[in-house]
Amino acid sequence: MLTTAIAAGAVLMALPFYWLIIATTYPSNEIFSTPPHFLPGDAFLHNVQGLLTDTMFGRAMLNSLFVSTVYTLLGLVVCTAAGYAFAKFEFRGKSVMFGVLLVTLALPSQVTLVPLFQLMVWLGWLDSYQAIILPNLALPFGIFLMRQTMSSIPDELIQAARVDGAGEFRLFARIVVPTVRPALAALAIFLFLAQWNAFVYPLVVLRTPDAYTLPVALATLQGVGTTDYGQLLTGTMLSMLPILILFLFLQRQFVAGILAGAVKQ
Repeated sequence: MLTTAIAAGAVLMALPFYWLIIATTYPSNEIFSTPPHFLPGDAFLHNVQGLLTDTMFGRAMLNSLFVSTVYTLLGLVVCTAAGYAFAKFEFRGKSVMFGVLLVTLALPSQVTLVPLFQLMVWLGWLDSYQAIILPNLALPFGIFLMRQTMSSIPDELIQAARVDGAGEFRLFARIVVPTVRPALAALAIFLFLAQWNAFVYPLVVLRTPDAYTLPVALATLQGVGTTDYGQLLTGTMLSMLPILILFLFLQRQFVAGILAGAVKQ
């Protein structure tokens, strides 16, 4: 009974993705026809051609891949180092700083939108990659996740490495990081997904089509009077492929990373 219910829920959740794939094979004026289409059409290549003609889709895809990859790699370093400091070091103001970090989890991103824009103007970073990569590297959720995971690492293991003469950098790179590898995979997916789907902030700081990321480029397809939903849904479907590939590649580590630190030793 439980298996049947789970299977039915999985099919129900997969229906929107199936409809999205089917919709990309029809022209815009046939997508919302009644009754709805359940079998593929023959307009997919036409939608792809129109998407490449009306938007710089290929450039936007490369921009998103570059920005998301660099952001993920740098974010992993920052969040892991900060989580390690909160988990295994004692310093003045540690509890207060961690409390402030937890409070920021409840703040919507729109609160910092105007101050960040003013800062980018002051730095002269508008319409640049660093404007959308650097401000959010210290992701509060990422630091919290790594701190909770590293709290489960035995202090004796770290002390033994120090007694053996390992420096802090070597200890961190050779012992701590390999131990929390599943959590790093989970955090990598969160970071990549957050940057890949970011729309409001890149829309504010990016000014030229050459610098647009995928969400911003796809938004240009929505006109005031008409919208070509065939192209829009085709672009949406193609933009999902890197996320699906990343998740399929890291799915085991993702599940292990989410559970890491959930049980105290």
